[in-house]
Order: sequence, then structure tokens, then C-alpha cells
Amino acid sequence: MIQLKTMLNCIDNSGAAIVECVQVLRMKRAAKIGDRVVVVVQKQRALGQDQAAGGGPGSAAMANKVRRGDIRHAVIVRTAKKYQRPDGSVIKFDDNACVLINKSGDLIGTRLNGVVGAELRNRQWSKILSLAPMHV
Repeated sequence: MIQLKTMLNCIDNSGAAIVECVQVLRMKRAAKIGDRVVVVVQKQRALGQDQAAGGGPGSAAMANKVRRGDIRHAVIVRTAKKYQRPDGSVIKFDDNACVLINKSGDLIGTRLNGVVGAELRNRQWSKILSLAPMHV
């Protein structure tokens, strides 16, 4: 149940660590797994020592594809609210998480860190499922 002002973890390697939801797209209710939202990057992910020191020219710009304050689209991949599946099982995650995408629907990052909900398959986000290490 993601709505206005909800803080989400960003689980891709786009450079964002924490984002804030500013709008749920194409619906008037709260967003669930697989829904698109508009987010603002609140906190950037810190660069590792090896990337910052010996990466060569432009390595810091290559690592962070987004900056603090950027407005981006995102797809919800985990929610802390319980969700009942059609088979009767109930799924609940520990946190709210998203993956950043551009306006045409392509992922900004190239890797995902953490599990994602299997409901993404029904919403035609198979690219996210293929990059995720595990889906529940």
C-alpha cells in the first residue's frame, strides 16, 4: 500500500538508496506490487572505496545514474502490507522496495539486490524477474 510520501528502498544499482513516492500512476488508490509510481531520490547510495579510488576518469558518474532530487518513475517490487494471492496464500515483506525505470519502462540499473514479488509476472515486468536473484 504505497501512497504519497511513502519512503521506499531502491534495490537496483542505479545509485539511489531511498526514494519517496510523490504520485501513484493510473489509479486513485494506493499502489501494490507491480504498479508504477513517480518518486524523488532522497538519499544516494555511497560509492565503494574501490570505485572512487581506482576506477579511472568518470567512474563516479558511471556508478550513480541518478542524483539526489531527481524525479524518476519506479515499479513497486515489495510491500510491507499483507497481500492475499488467488490461491489463498498471504505474502508480506519486511520493507517497501522499488526499482527505478525510465518513462518508456526500461530499467535504469543493471542489477537487483534482494527478493521481489512474483506478482510482477502478471503485470508484464518479466525483465525485473529475470534480473532478481529470487522471487517469492
